[in-house]
Amino acid sequence: MFIQTESTPNPATLKFLPGRSVMEEGTADFADAESAQRSPLAKRLFAVDGVTGVFFGSDFVSVAKRDDKEWYVLKPAVLGAIMEHFTAGDPLLLADDAADAAPAGEDSEIVQTIKELLDTRVRPAVAQDGGDIVFKGFEDGVVYLHMQGACAGCPSSTATLKMGIENLLKHYIPEVAEVRAAM
Repeated sequence: MFIQTESTPNPATLKFLPGRSVMEEGTADFADAESAQRSPLAKRLFAVDGVTGVFFGSDFVSVAKRDDKEWYVLKPAVLGAIMEHFTAGDPLLLADDAADAAPAGEDSEIVQTIKELLDTRVRPAVAQDGGDIVFKGFEDGVVYLHMQGACAGCPSSTATLKMGIENLLKHYIPEVAEVRAAM
């Protein structure tokens, strides 16, 4: 098995490409070892000293590290954990969690348009950088988005939200006045 690595705009995060599908649909974000209990791979990665975050995309795994650790030290252990997981054939997630499911209910036309623009124009670009963006809400002209994976804590994430996504949404949806980060 050959696993490629790519840098991301966030120097604390590397993107690992195992050359196969990681998530069939959606994404999974693990901010700490406790949240990783539902994923054998995330648990393995958090066992590596210095790993602070794990994110699964369609064909990649993004791993974040502490500032006091260097990638040349961590990278072999992370590669080993990913390779061990895929060669063992373990499941990525242990249970079908409803935690990441979309809230029930009918979206307004504006919210539908926001989600469509995020899915078709924003999410593919953000995935290239090892992350994802999640729509959290639209209220009083403000779109609330949550950055995940390499994009969470990235020095350029504020610029991405404000200059990139906000300008795009304002261009297509006059009702959008601002984009803000949500937790």
